[in-house]
Amino acid sequence: MTGARISMMAIAVAVLAIGVALAGVSFFRPNTVVDTHRYTRQVILHYTFSRADHPFIVLGDSITEASTLPRSACDHALVNAGLDGASTASDLGTWLNDVLEGRRAGAIVVALGTNDALQGREQKEFEANYASLLAKLKGSADHLVVLGIPSVEVRGRMPADYQAATMRRIDAFNAALPALAEKAGATFAPLPPMGAPHTIDGVHLDTAGYAVWDAAVLKGVSGACGTH
Repeated sequence: MTGARISMMAIAVAVLAIGVALAGVSFFRPNTVVDTHRYTRQVILHYTFSRADHPFIVLGDSITEASTLPRSACDHALVNAGLDGASTASDLGTWLNDVLEGRRAGAIVVALGTNDALQGREQKEFEANYASLLAKLKGSADHLVVLGIPSVEVRGRMPADYQAATMRRIDAFNAALPALAEKAGATFAPLPPMGAPHTIDGVHLDTAGYAVWDAAVLKGVSGACGTH
């Protein structure tokens, strides 16, 4: 087999692997194409952290990434570190500690769990992953905050049976978060109920949903205000 043919096969396998990896997060994004968005965003966040002094960081998934949080809170830079498709299995603790390069955050808000529920993650695995993440982040911030997981709706491409199964997992995950936060020395920030509708597609929040979500995030970091 020639070198050129081997190279073409390797490229085909790589493209297939990327397609499989993205399949789970593209359900609510028709006509999704494979691109370098995730990598590019991580590079940009690395540059952002390099010039942020004692920032407040919101670490989450596409719900976080699509939010329009203010750029600062009580004189601290507020950094949106949302990464599309992220879950508790994404090892975000290792990634964030690496890009911080020893710099300490004023606060880190962890806003994860939606993708775990959508992907059908088991309760024990979710709790173990979340506990591991908080353990990795504990030494990197003065304040650690665990944000509640928003509900999903029968809307857009979200069918009723899938919504019901996902909500059973979200309810169970949310019930476990206060104890996980307490054990890690973190603060639990619950999400107040959101009116219906509060999403654009069953999962991603609309203006009304973000009004509740943003307020919960800002309330969560308020405990870190006045430090440093």
